[in-house]
Amino acid sequence: MPKLLPAQEAARIYHTNYVRNARAMGVLWALFTLCFSILMVVTFIQPYWIGDSIDTPQAGYFGLFSYCIGNALTGELICKGSPLDFATGLMIGCLIYPDGWDSSEVKRMCGDKTDKYTLGACTVRWAYILCIIGILDALILSFLAFVLGNRQDNLLPSDFKVENNEEGNE
Repeated sequence: MPKLLPAQEAARIYHTNYVRNARAMGVLWALFTLCFSILMVVTFIQPYWIGDSIDTPQAGYFGLFSYCIGNALTGELICKGSPLDFATGLMIGCLIYPDGWDSSEVKRMCGDKTDKYTLGACTVRWAYILCIIGILDALILSFLAFVLGNRQDNLLPSDFKVENNEEGNE
């Protein structure tokens, strides 16, 4: 192998390190993106964000955009809402979602002790928890994107970094 100039050797080392680190970050990115996609599909399809428990006066459950409440006379569930009714961001939706727990439908199913941010006799279900995990996954994805974007500058040898002189150009 011919002897390389110092700048060429530094560029080769820089390129090798950058490619290795970019591949590792790319694999993490793909893994977290796959997890995020699966979580979001399940979260939006399933209306089991909060629901009945042993002590609730009625059967039923509530999701982000739909809900089902049991009919006291027949025992069947009456469902309302559809995915087309969904119009808020995911994080905002999860933060604001408990604010609607004082609605008449939720109070009828979960009991009179139900209020904003208090579920009364109902419990938080798995789909709401999955949605929160999806938000954390999205935060990890944004962090990975930031790290990968800044990784290129950190891998440059000091010979190639531009230094700012306070003296300026005279």
